[in-house]
Amino acid sequence: MGRQPEVLWAQRSDKIYLTISLPDAKDVSVESEPQGVFRFSAVSAQGEQFDFSLELYDSILPGASKTNIGMRNIICSIKKEKKGWWKRLLQSEEKPAPYIKVDWNKWCDEDEESDIADSLASDDENCGANGVDDESSDDDGLLYLPDLEKASGN
Repeated sequence: MGRQPEVLWAQRSDKIYLTISLPDAKDVSVESEPQGVFRFSAVSAQGEQFDFSLELYDSILPGASKTNIGMRNIICSIKKEKKGWWKRLLQSEEKPAPYIKVDWNKWCDEDEESDIADSLASDDENCGANGVDDESSDDDGLLYLPDLEKASGN
């Protein structure tokens, strides 16, 4: 059994996004099963083994799911079998493991999705600063000075 990398998650009505933070990962293996089992394993640049398994809240479509392996992150777009909003990521009602966190940059609420979907063509770009990409910014979630000046009316 290896270590667990940080996993950020977000959802839309039709998919779940998992962003696995593991720079320069090698031997990446992602497996999923229709009943909602998701498995990940990889080796870090330093040769350490990382792996985890999740029992997702509901069933998924493994064939329609995609994985993008980037320099810093592995992003998995997991297609839900039934369109709708999950109450949580995992089947278990227990608090998730500490390495699983909400990805507020990609998060979208139910009421926001329909508003933004009307104005944007691709749902991968809806809600969130970065859409789905393999690079993360050091200033995620921070306001820039010009934004602060606008907010304060200066």
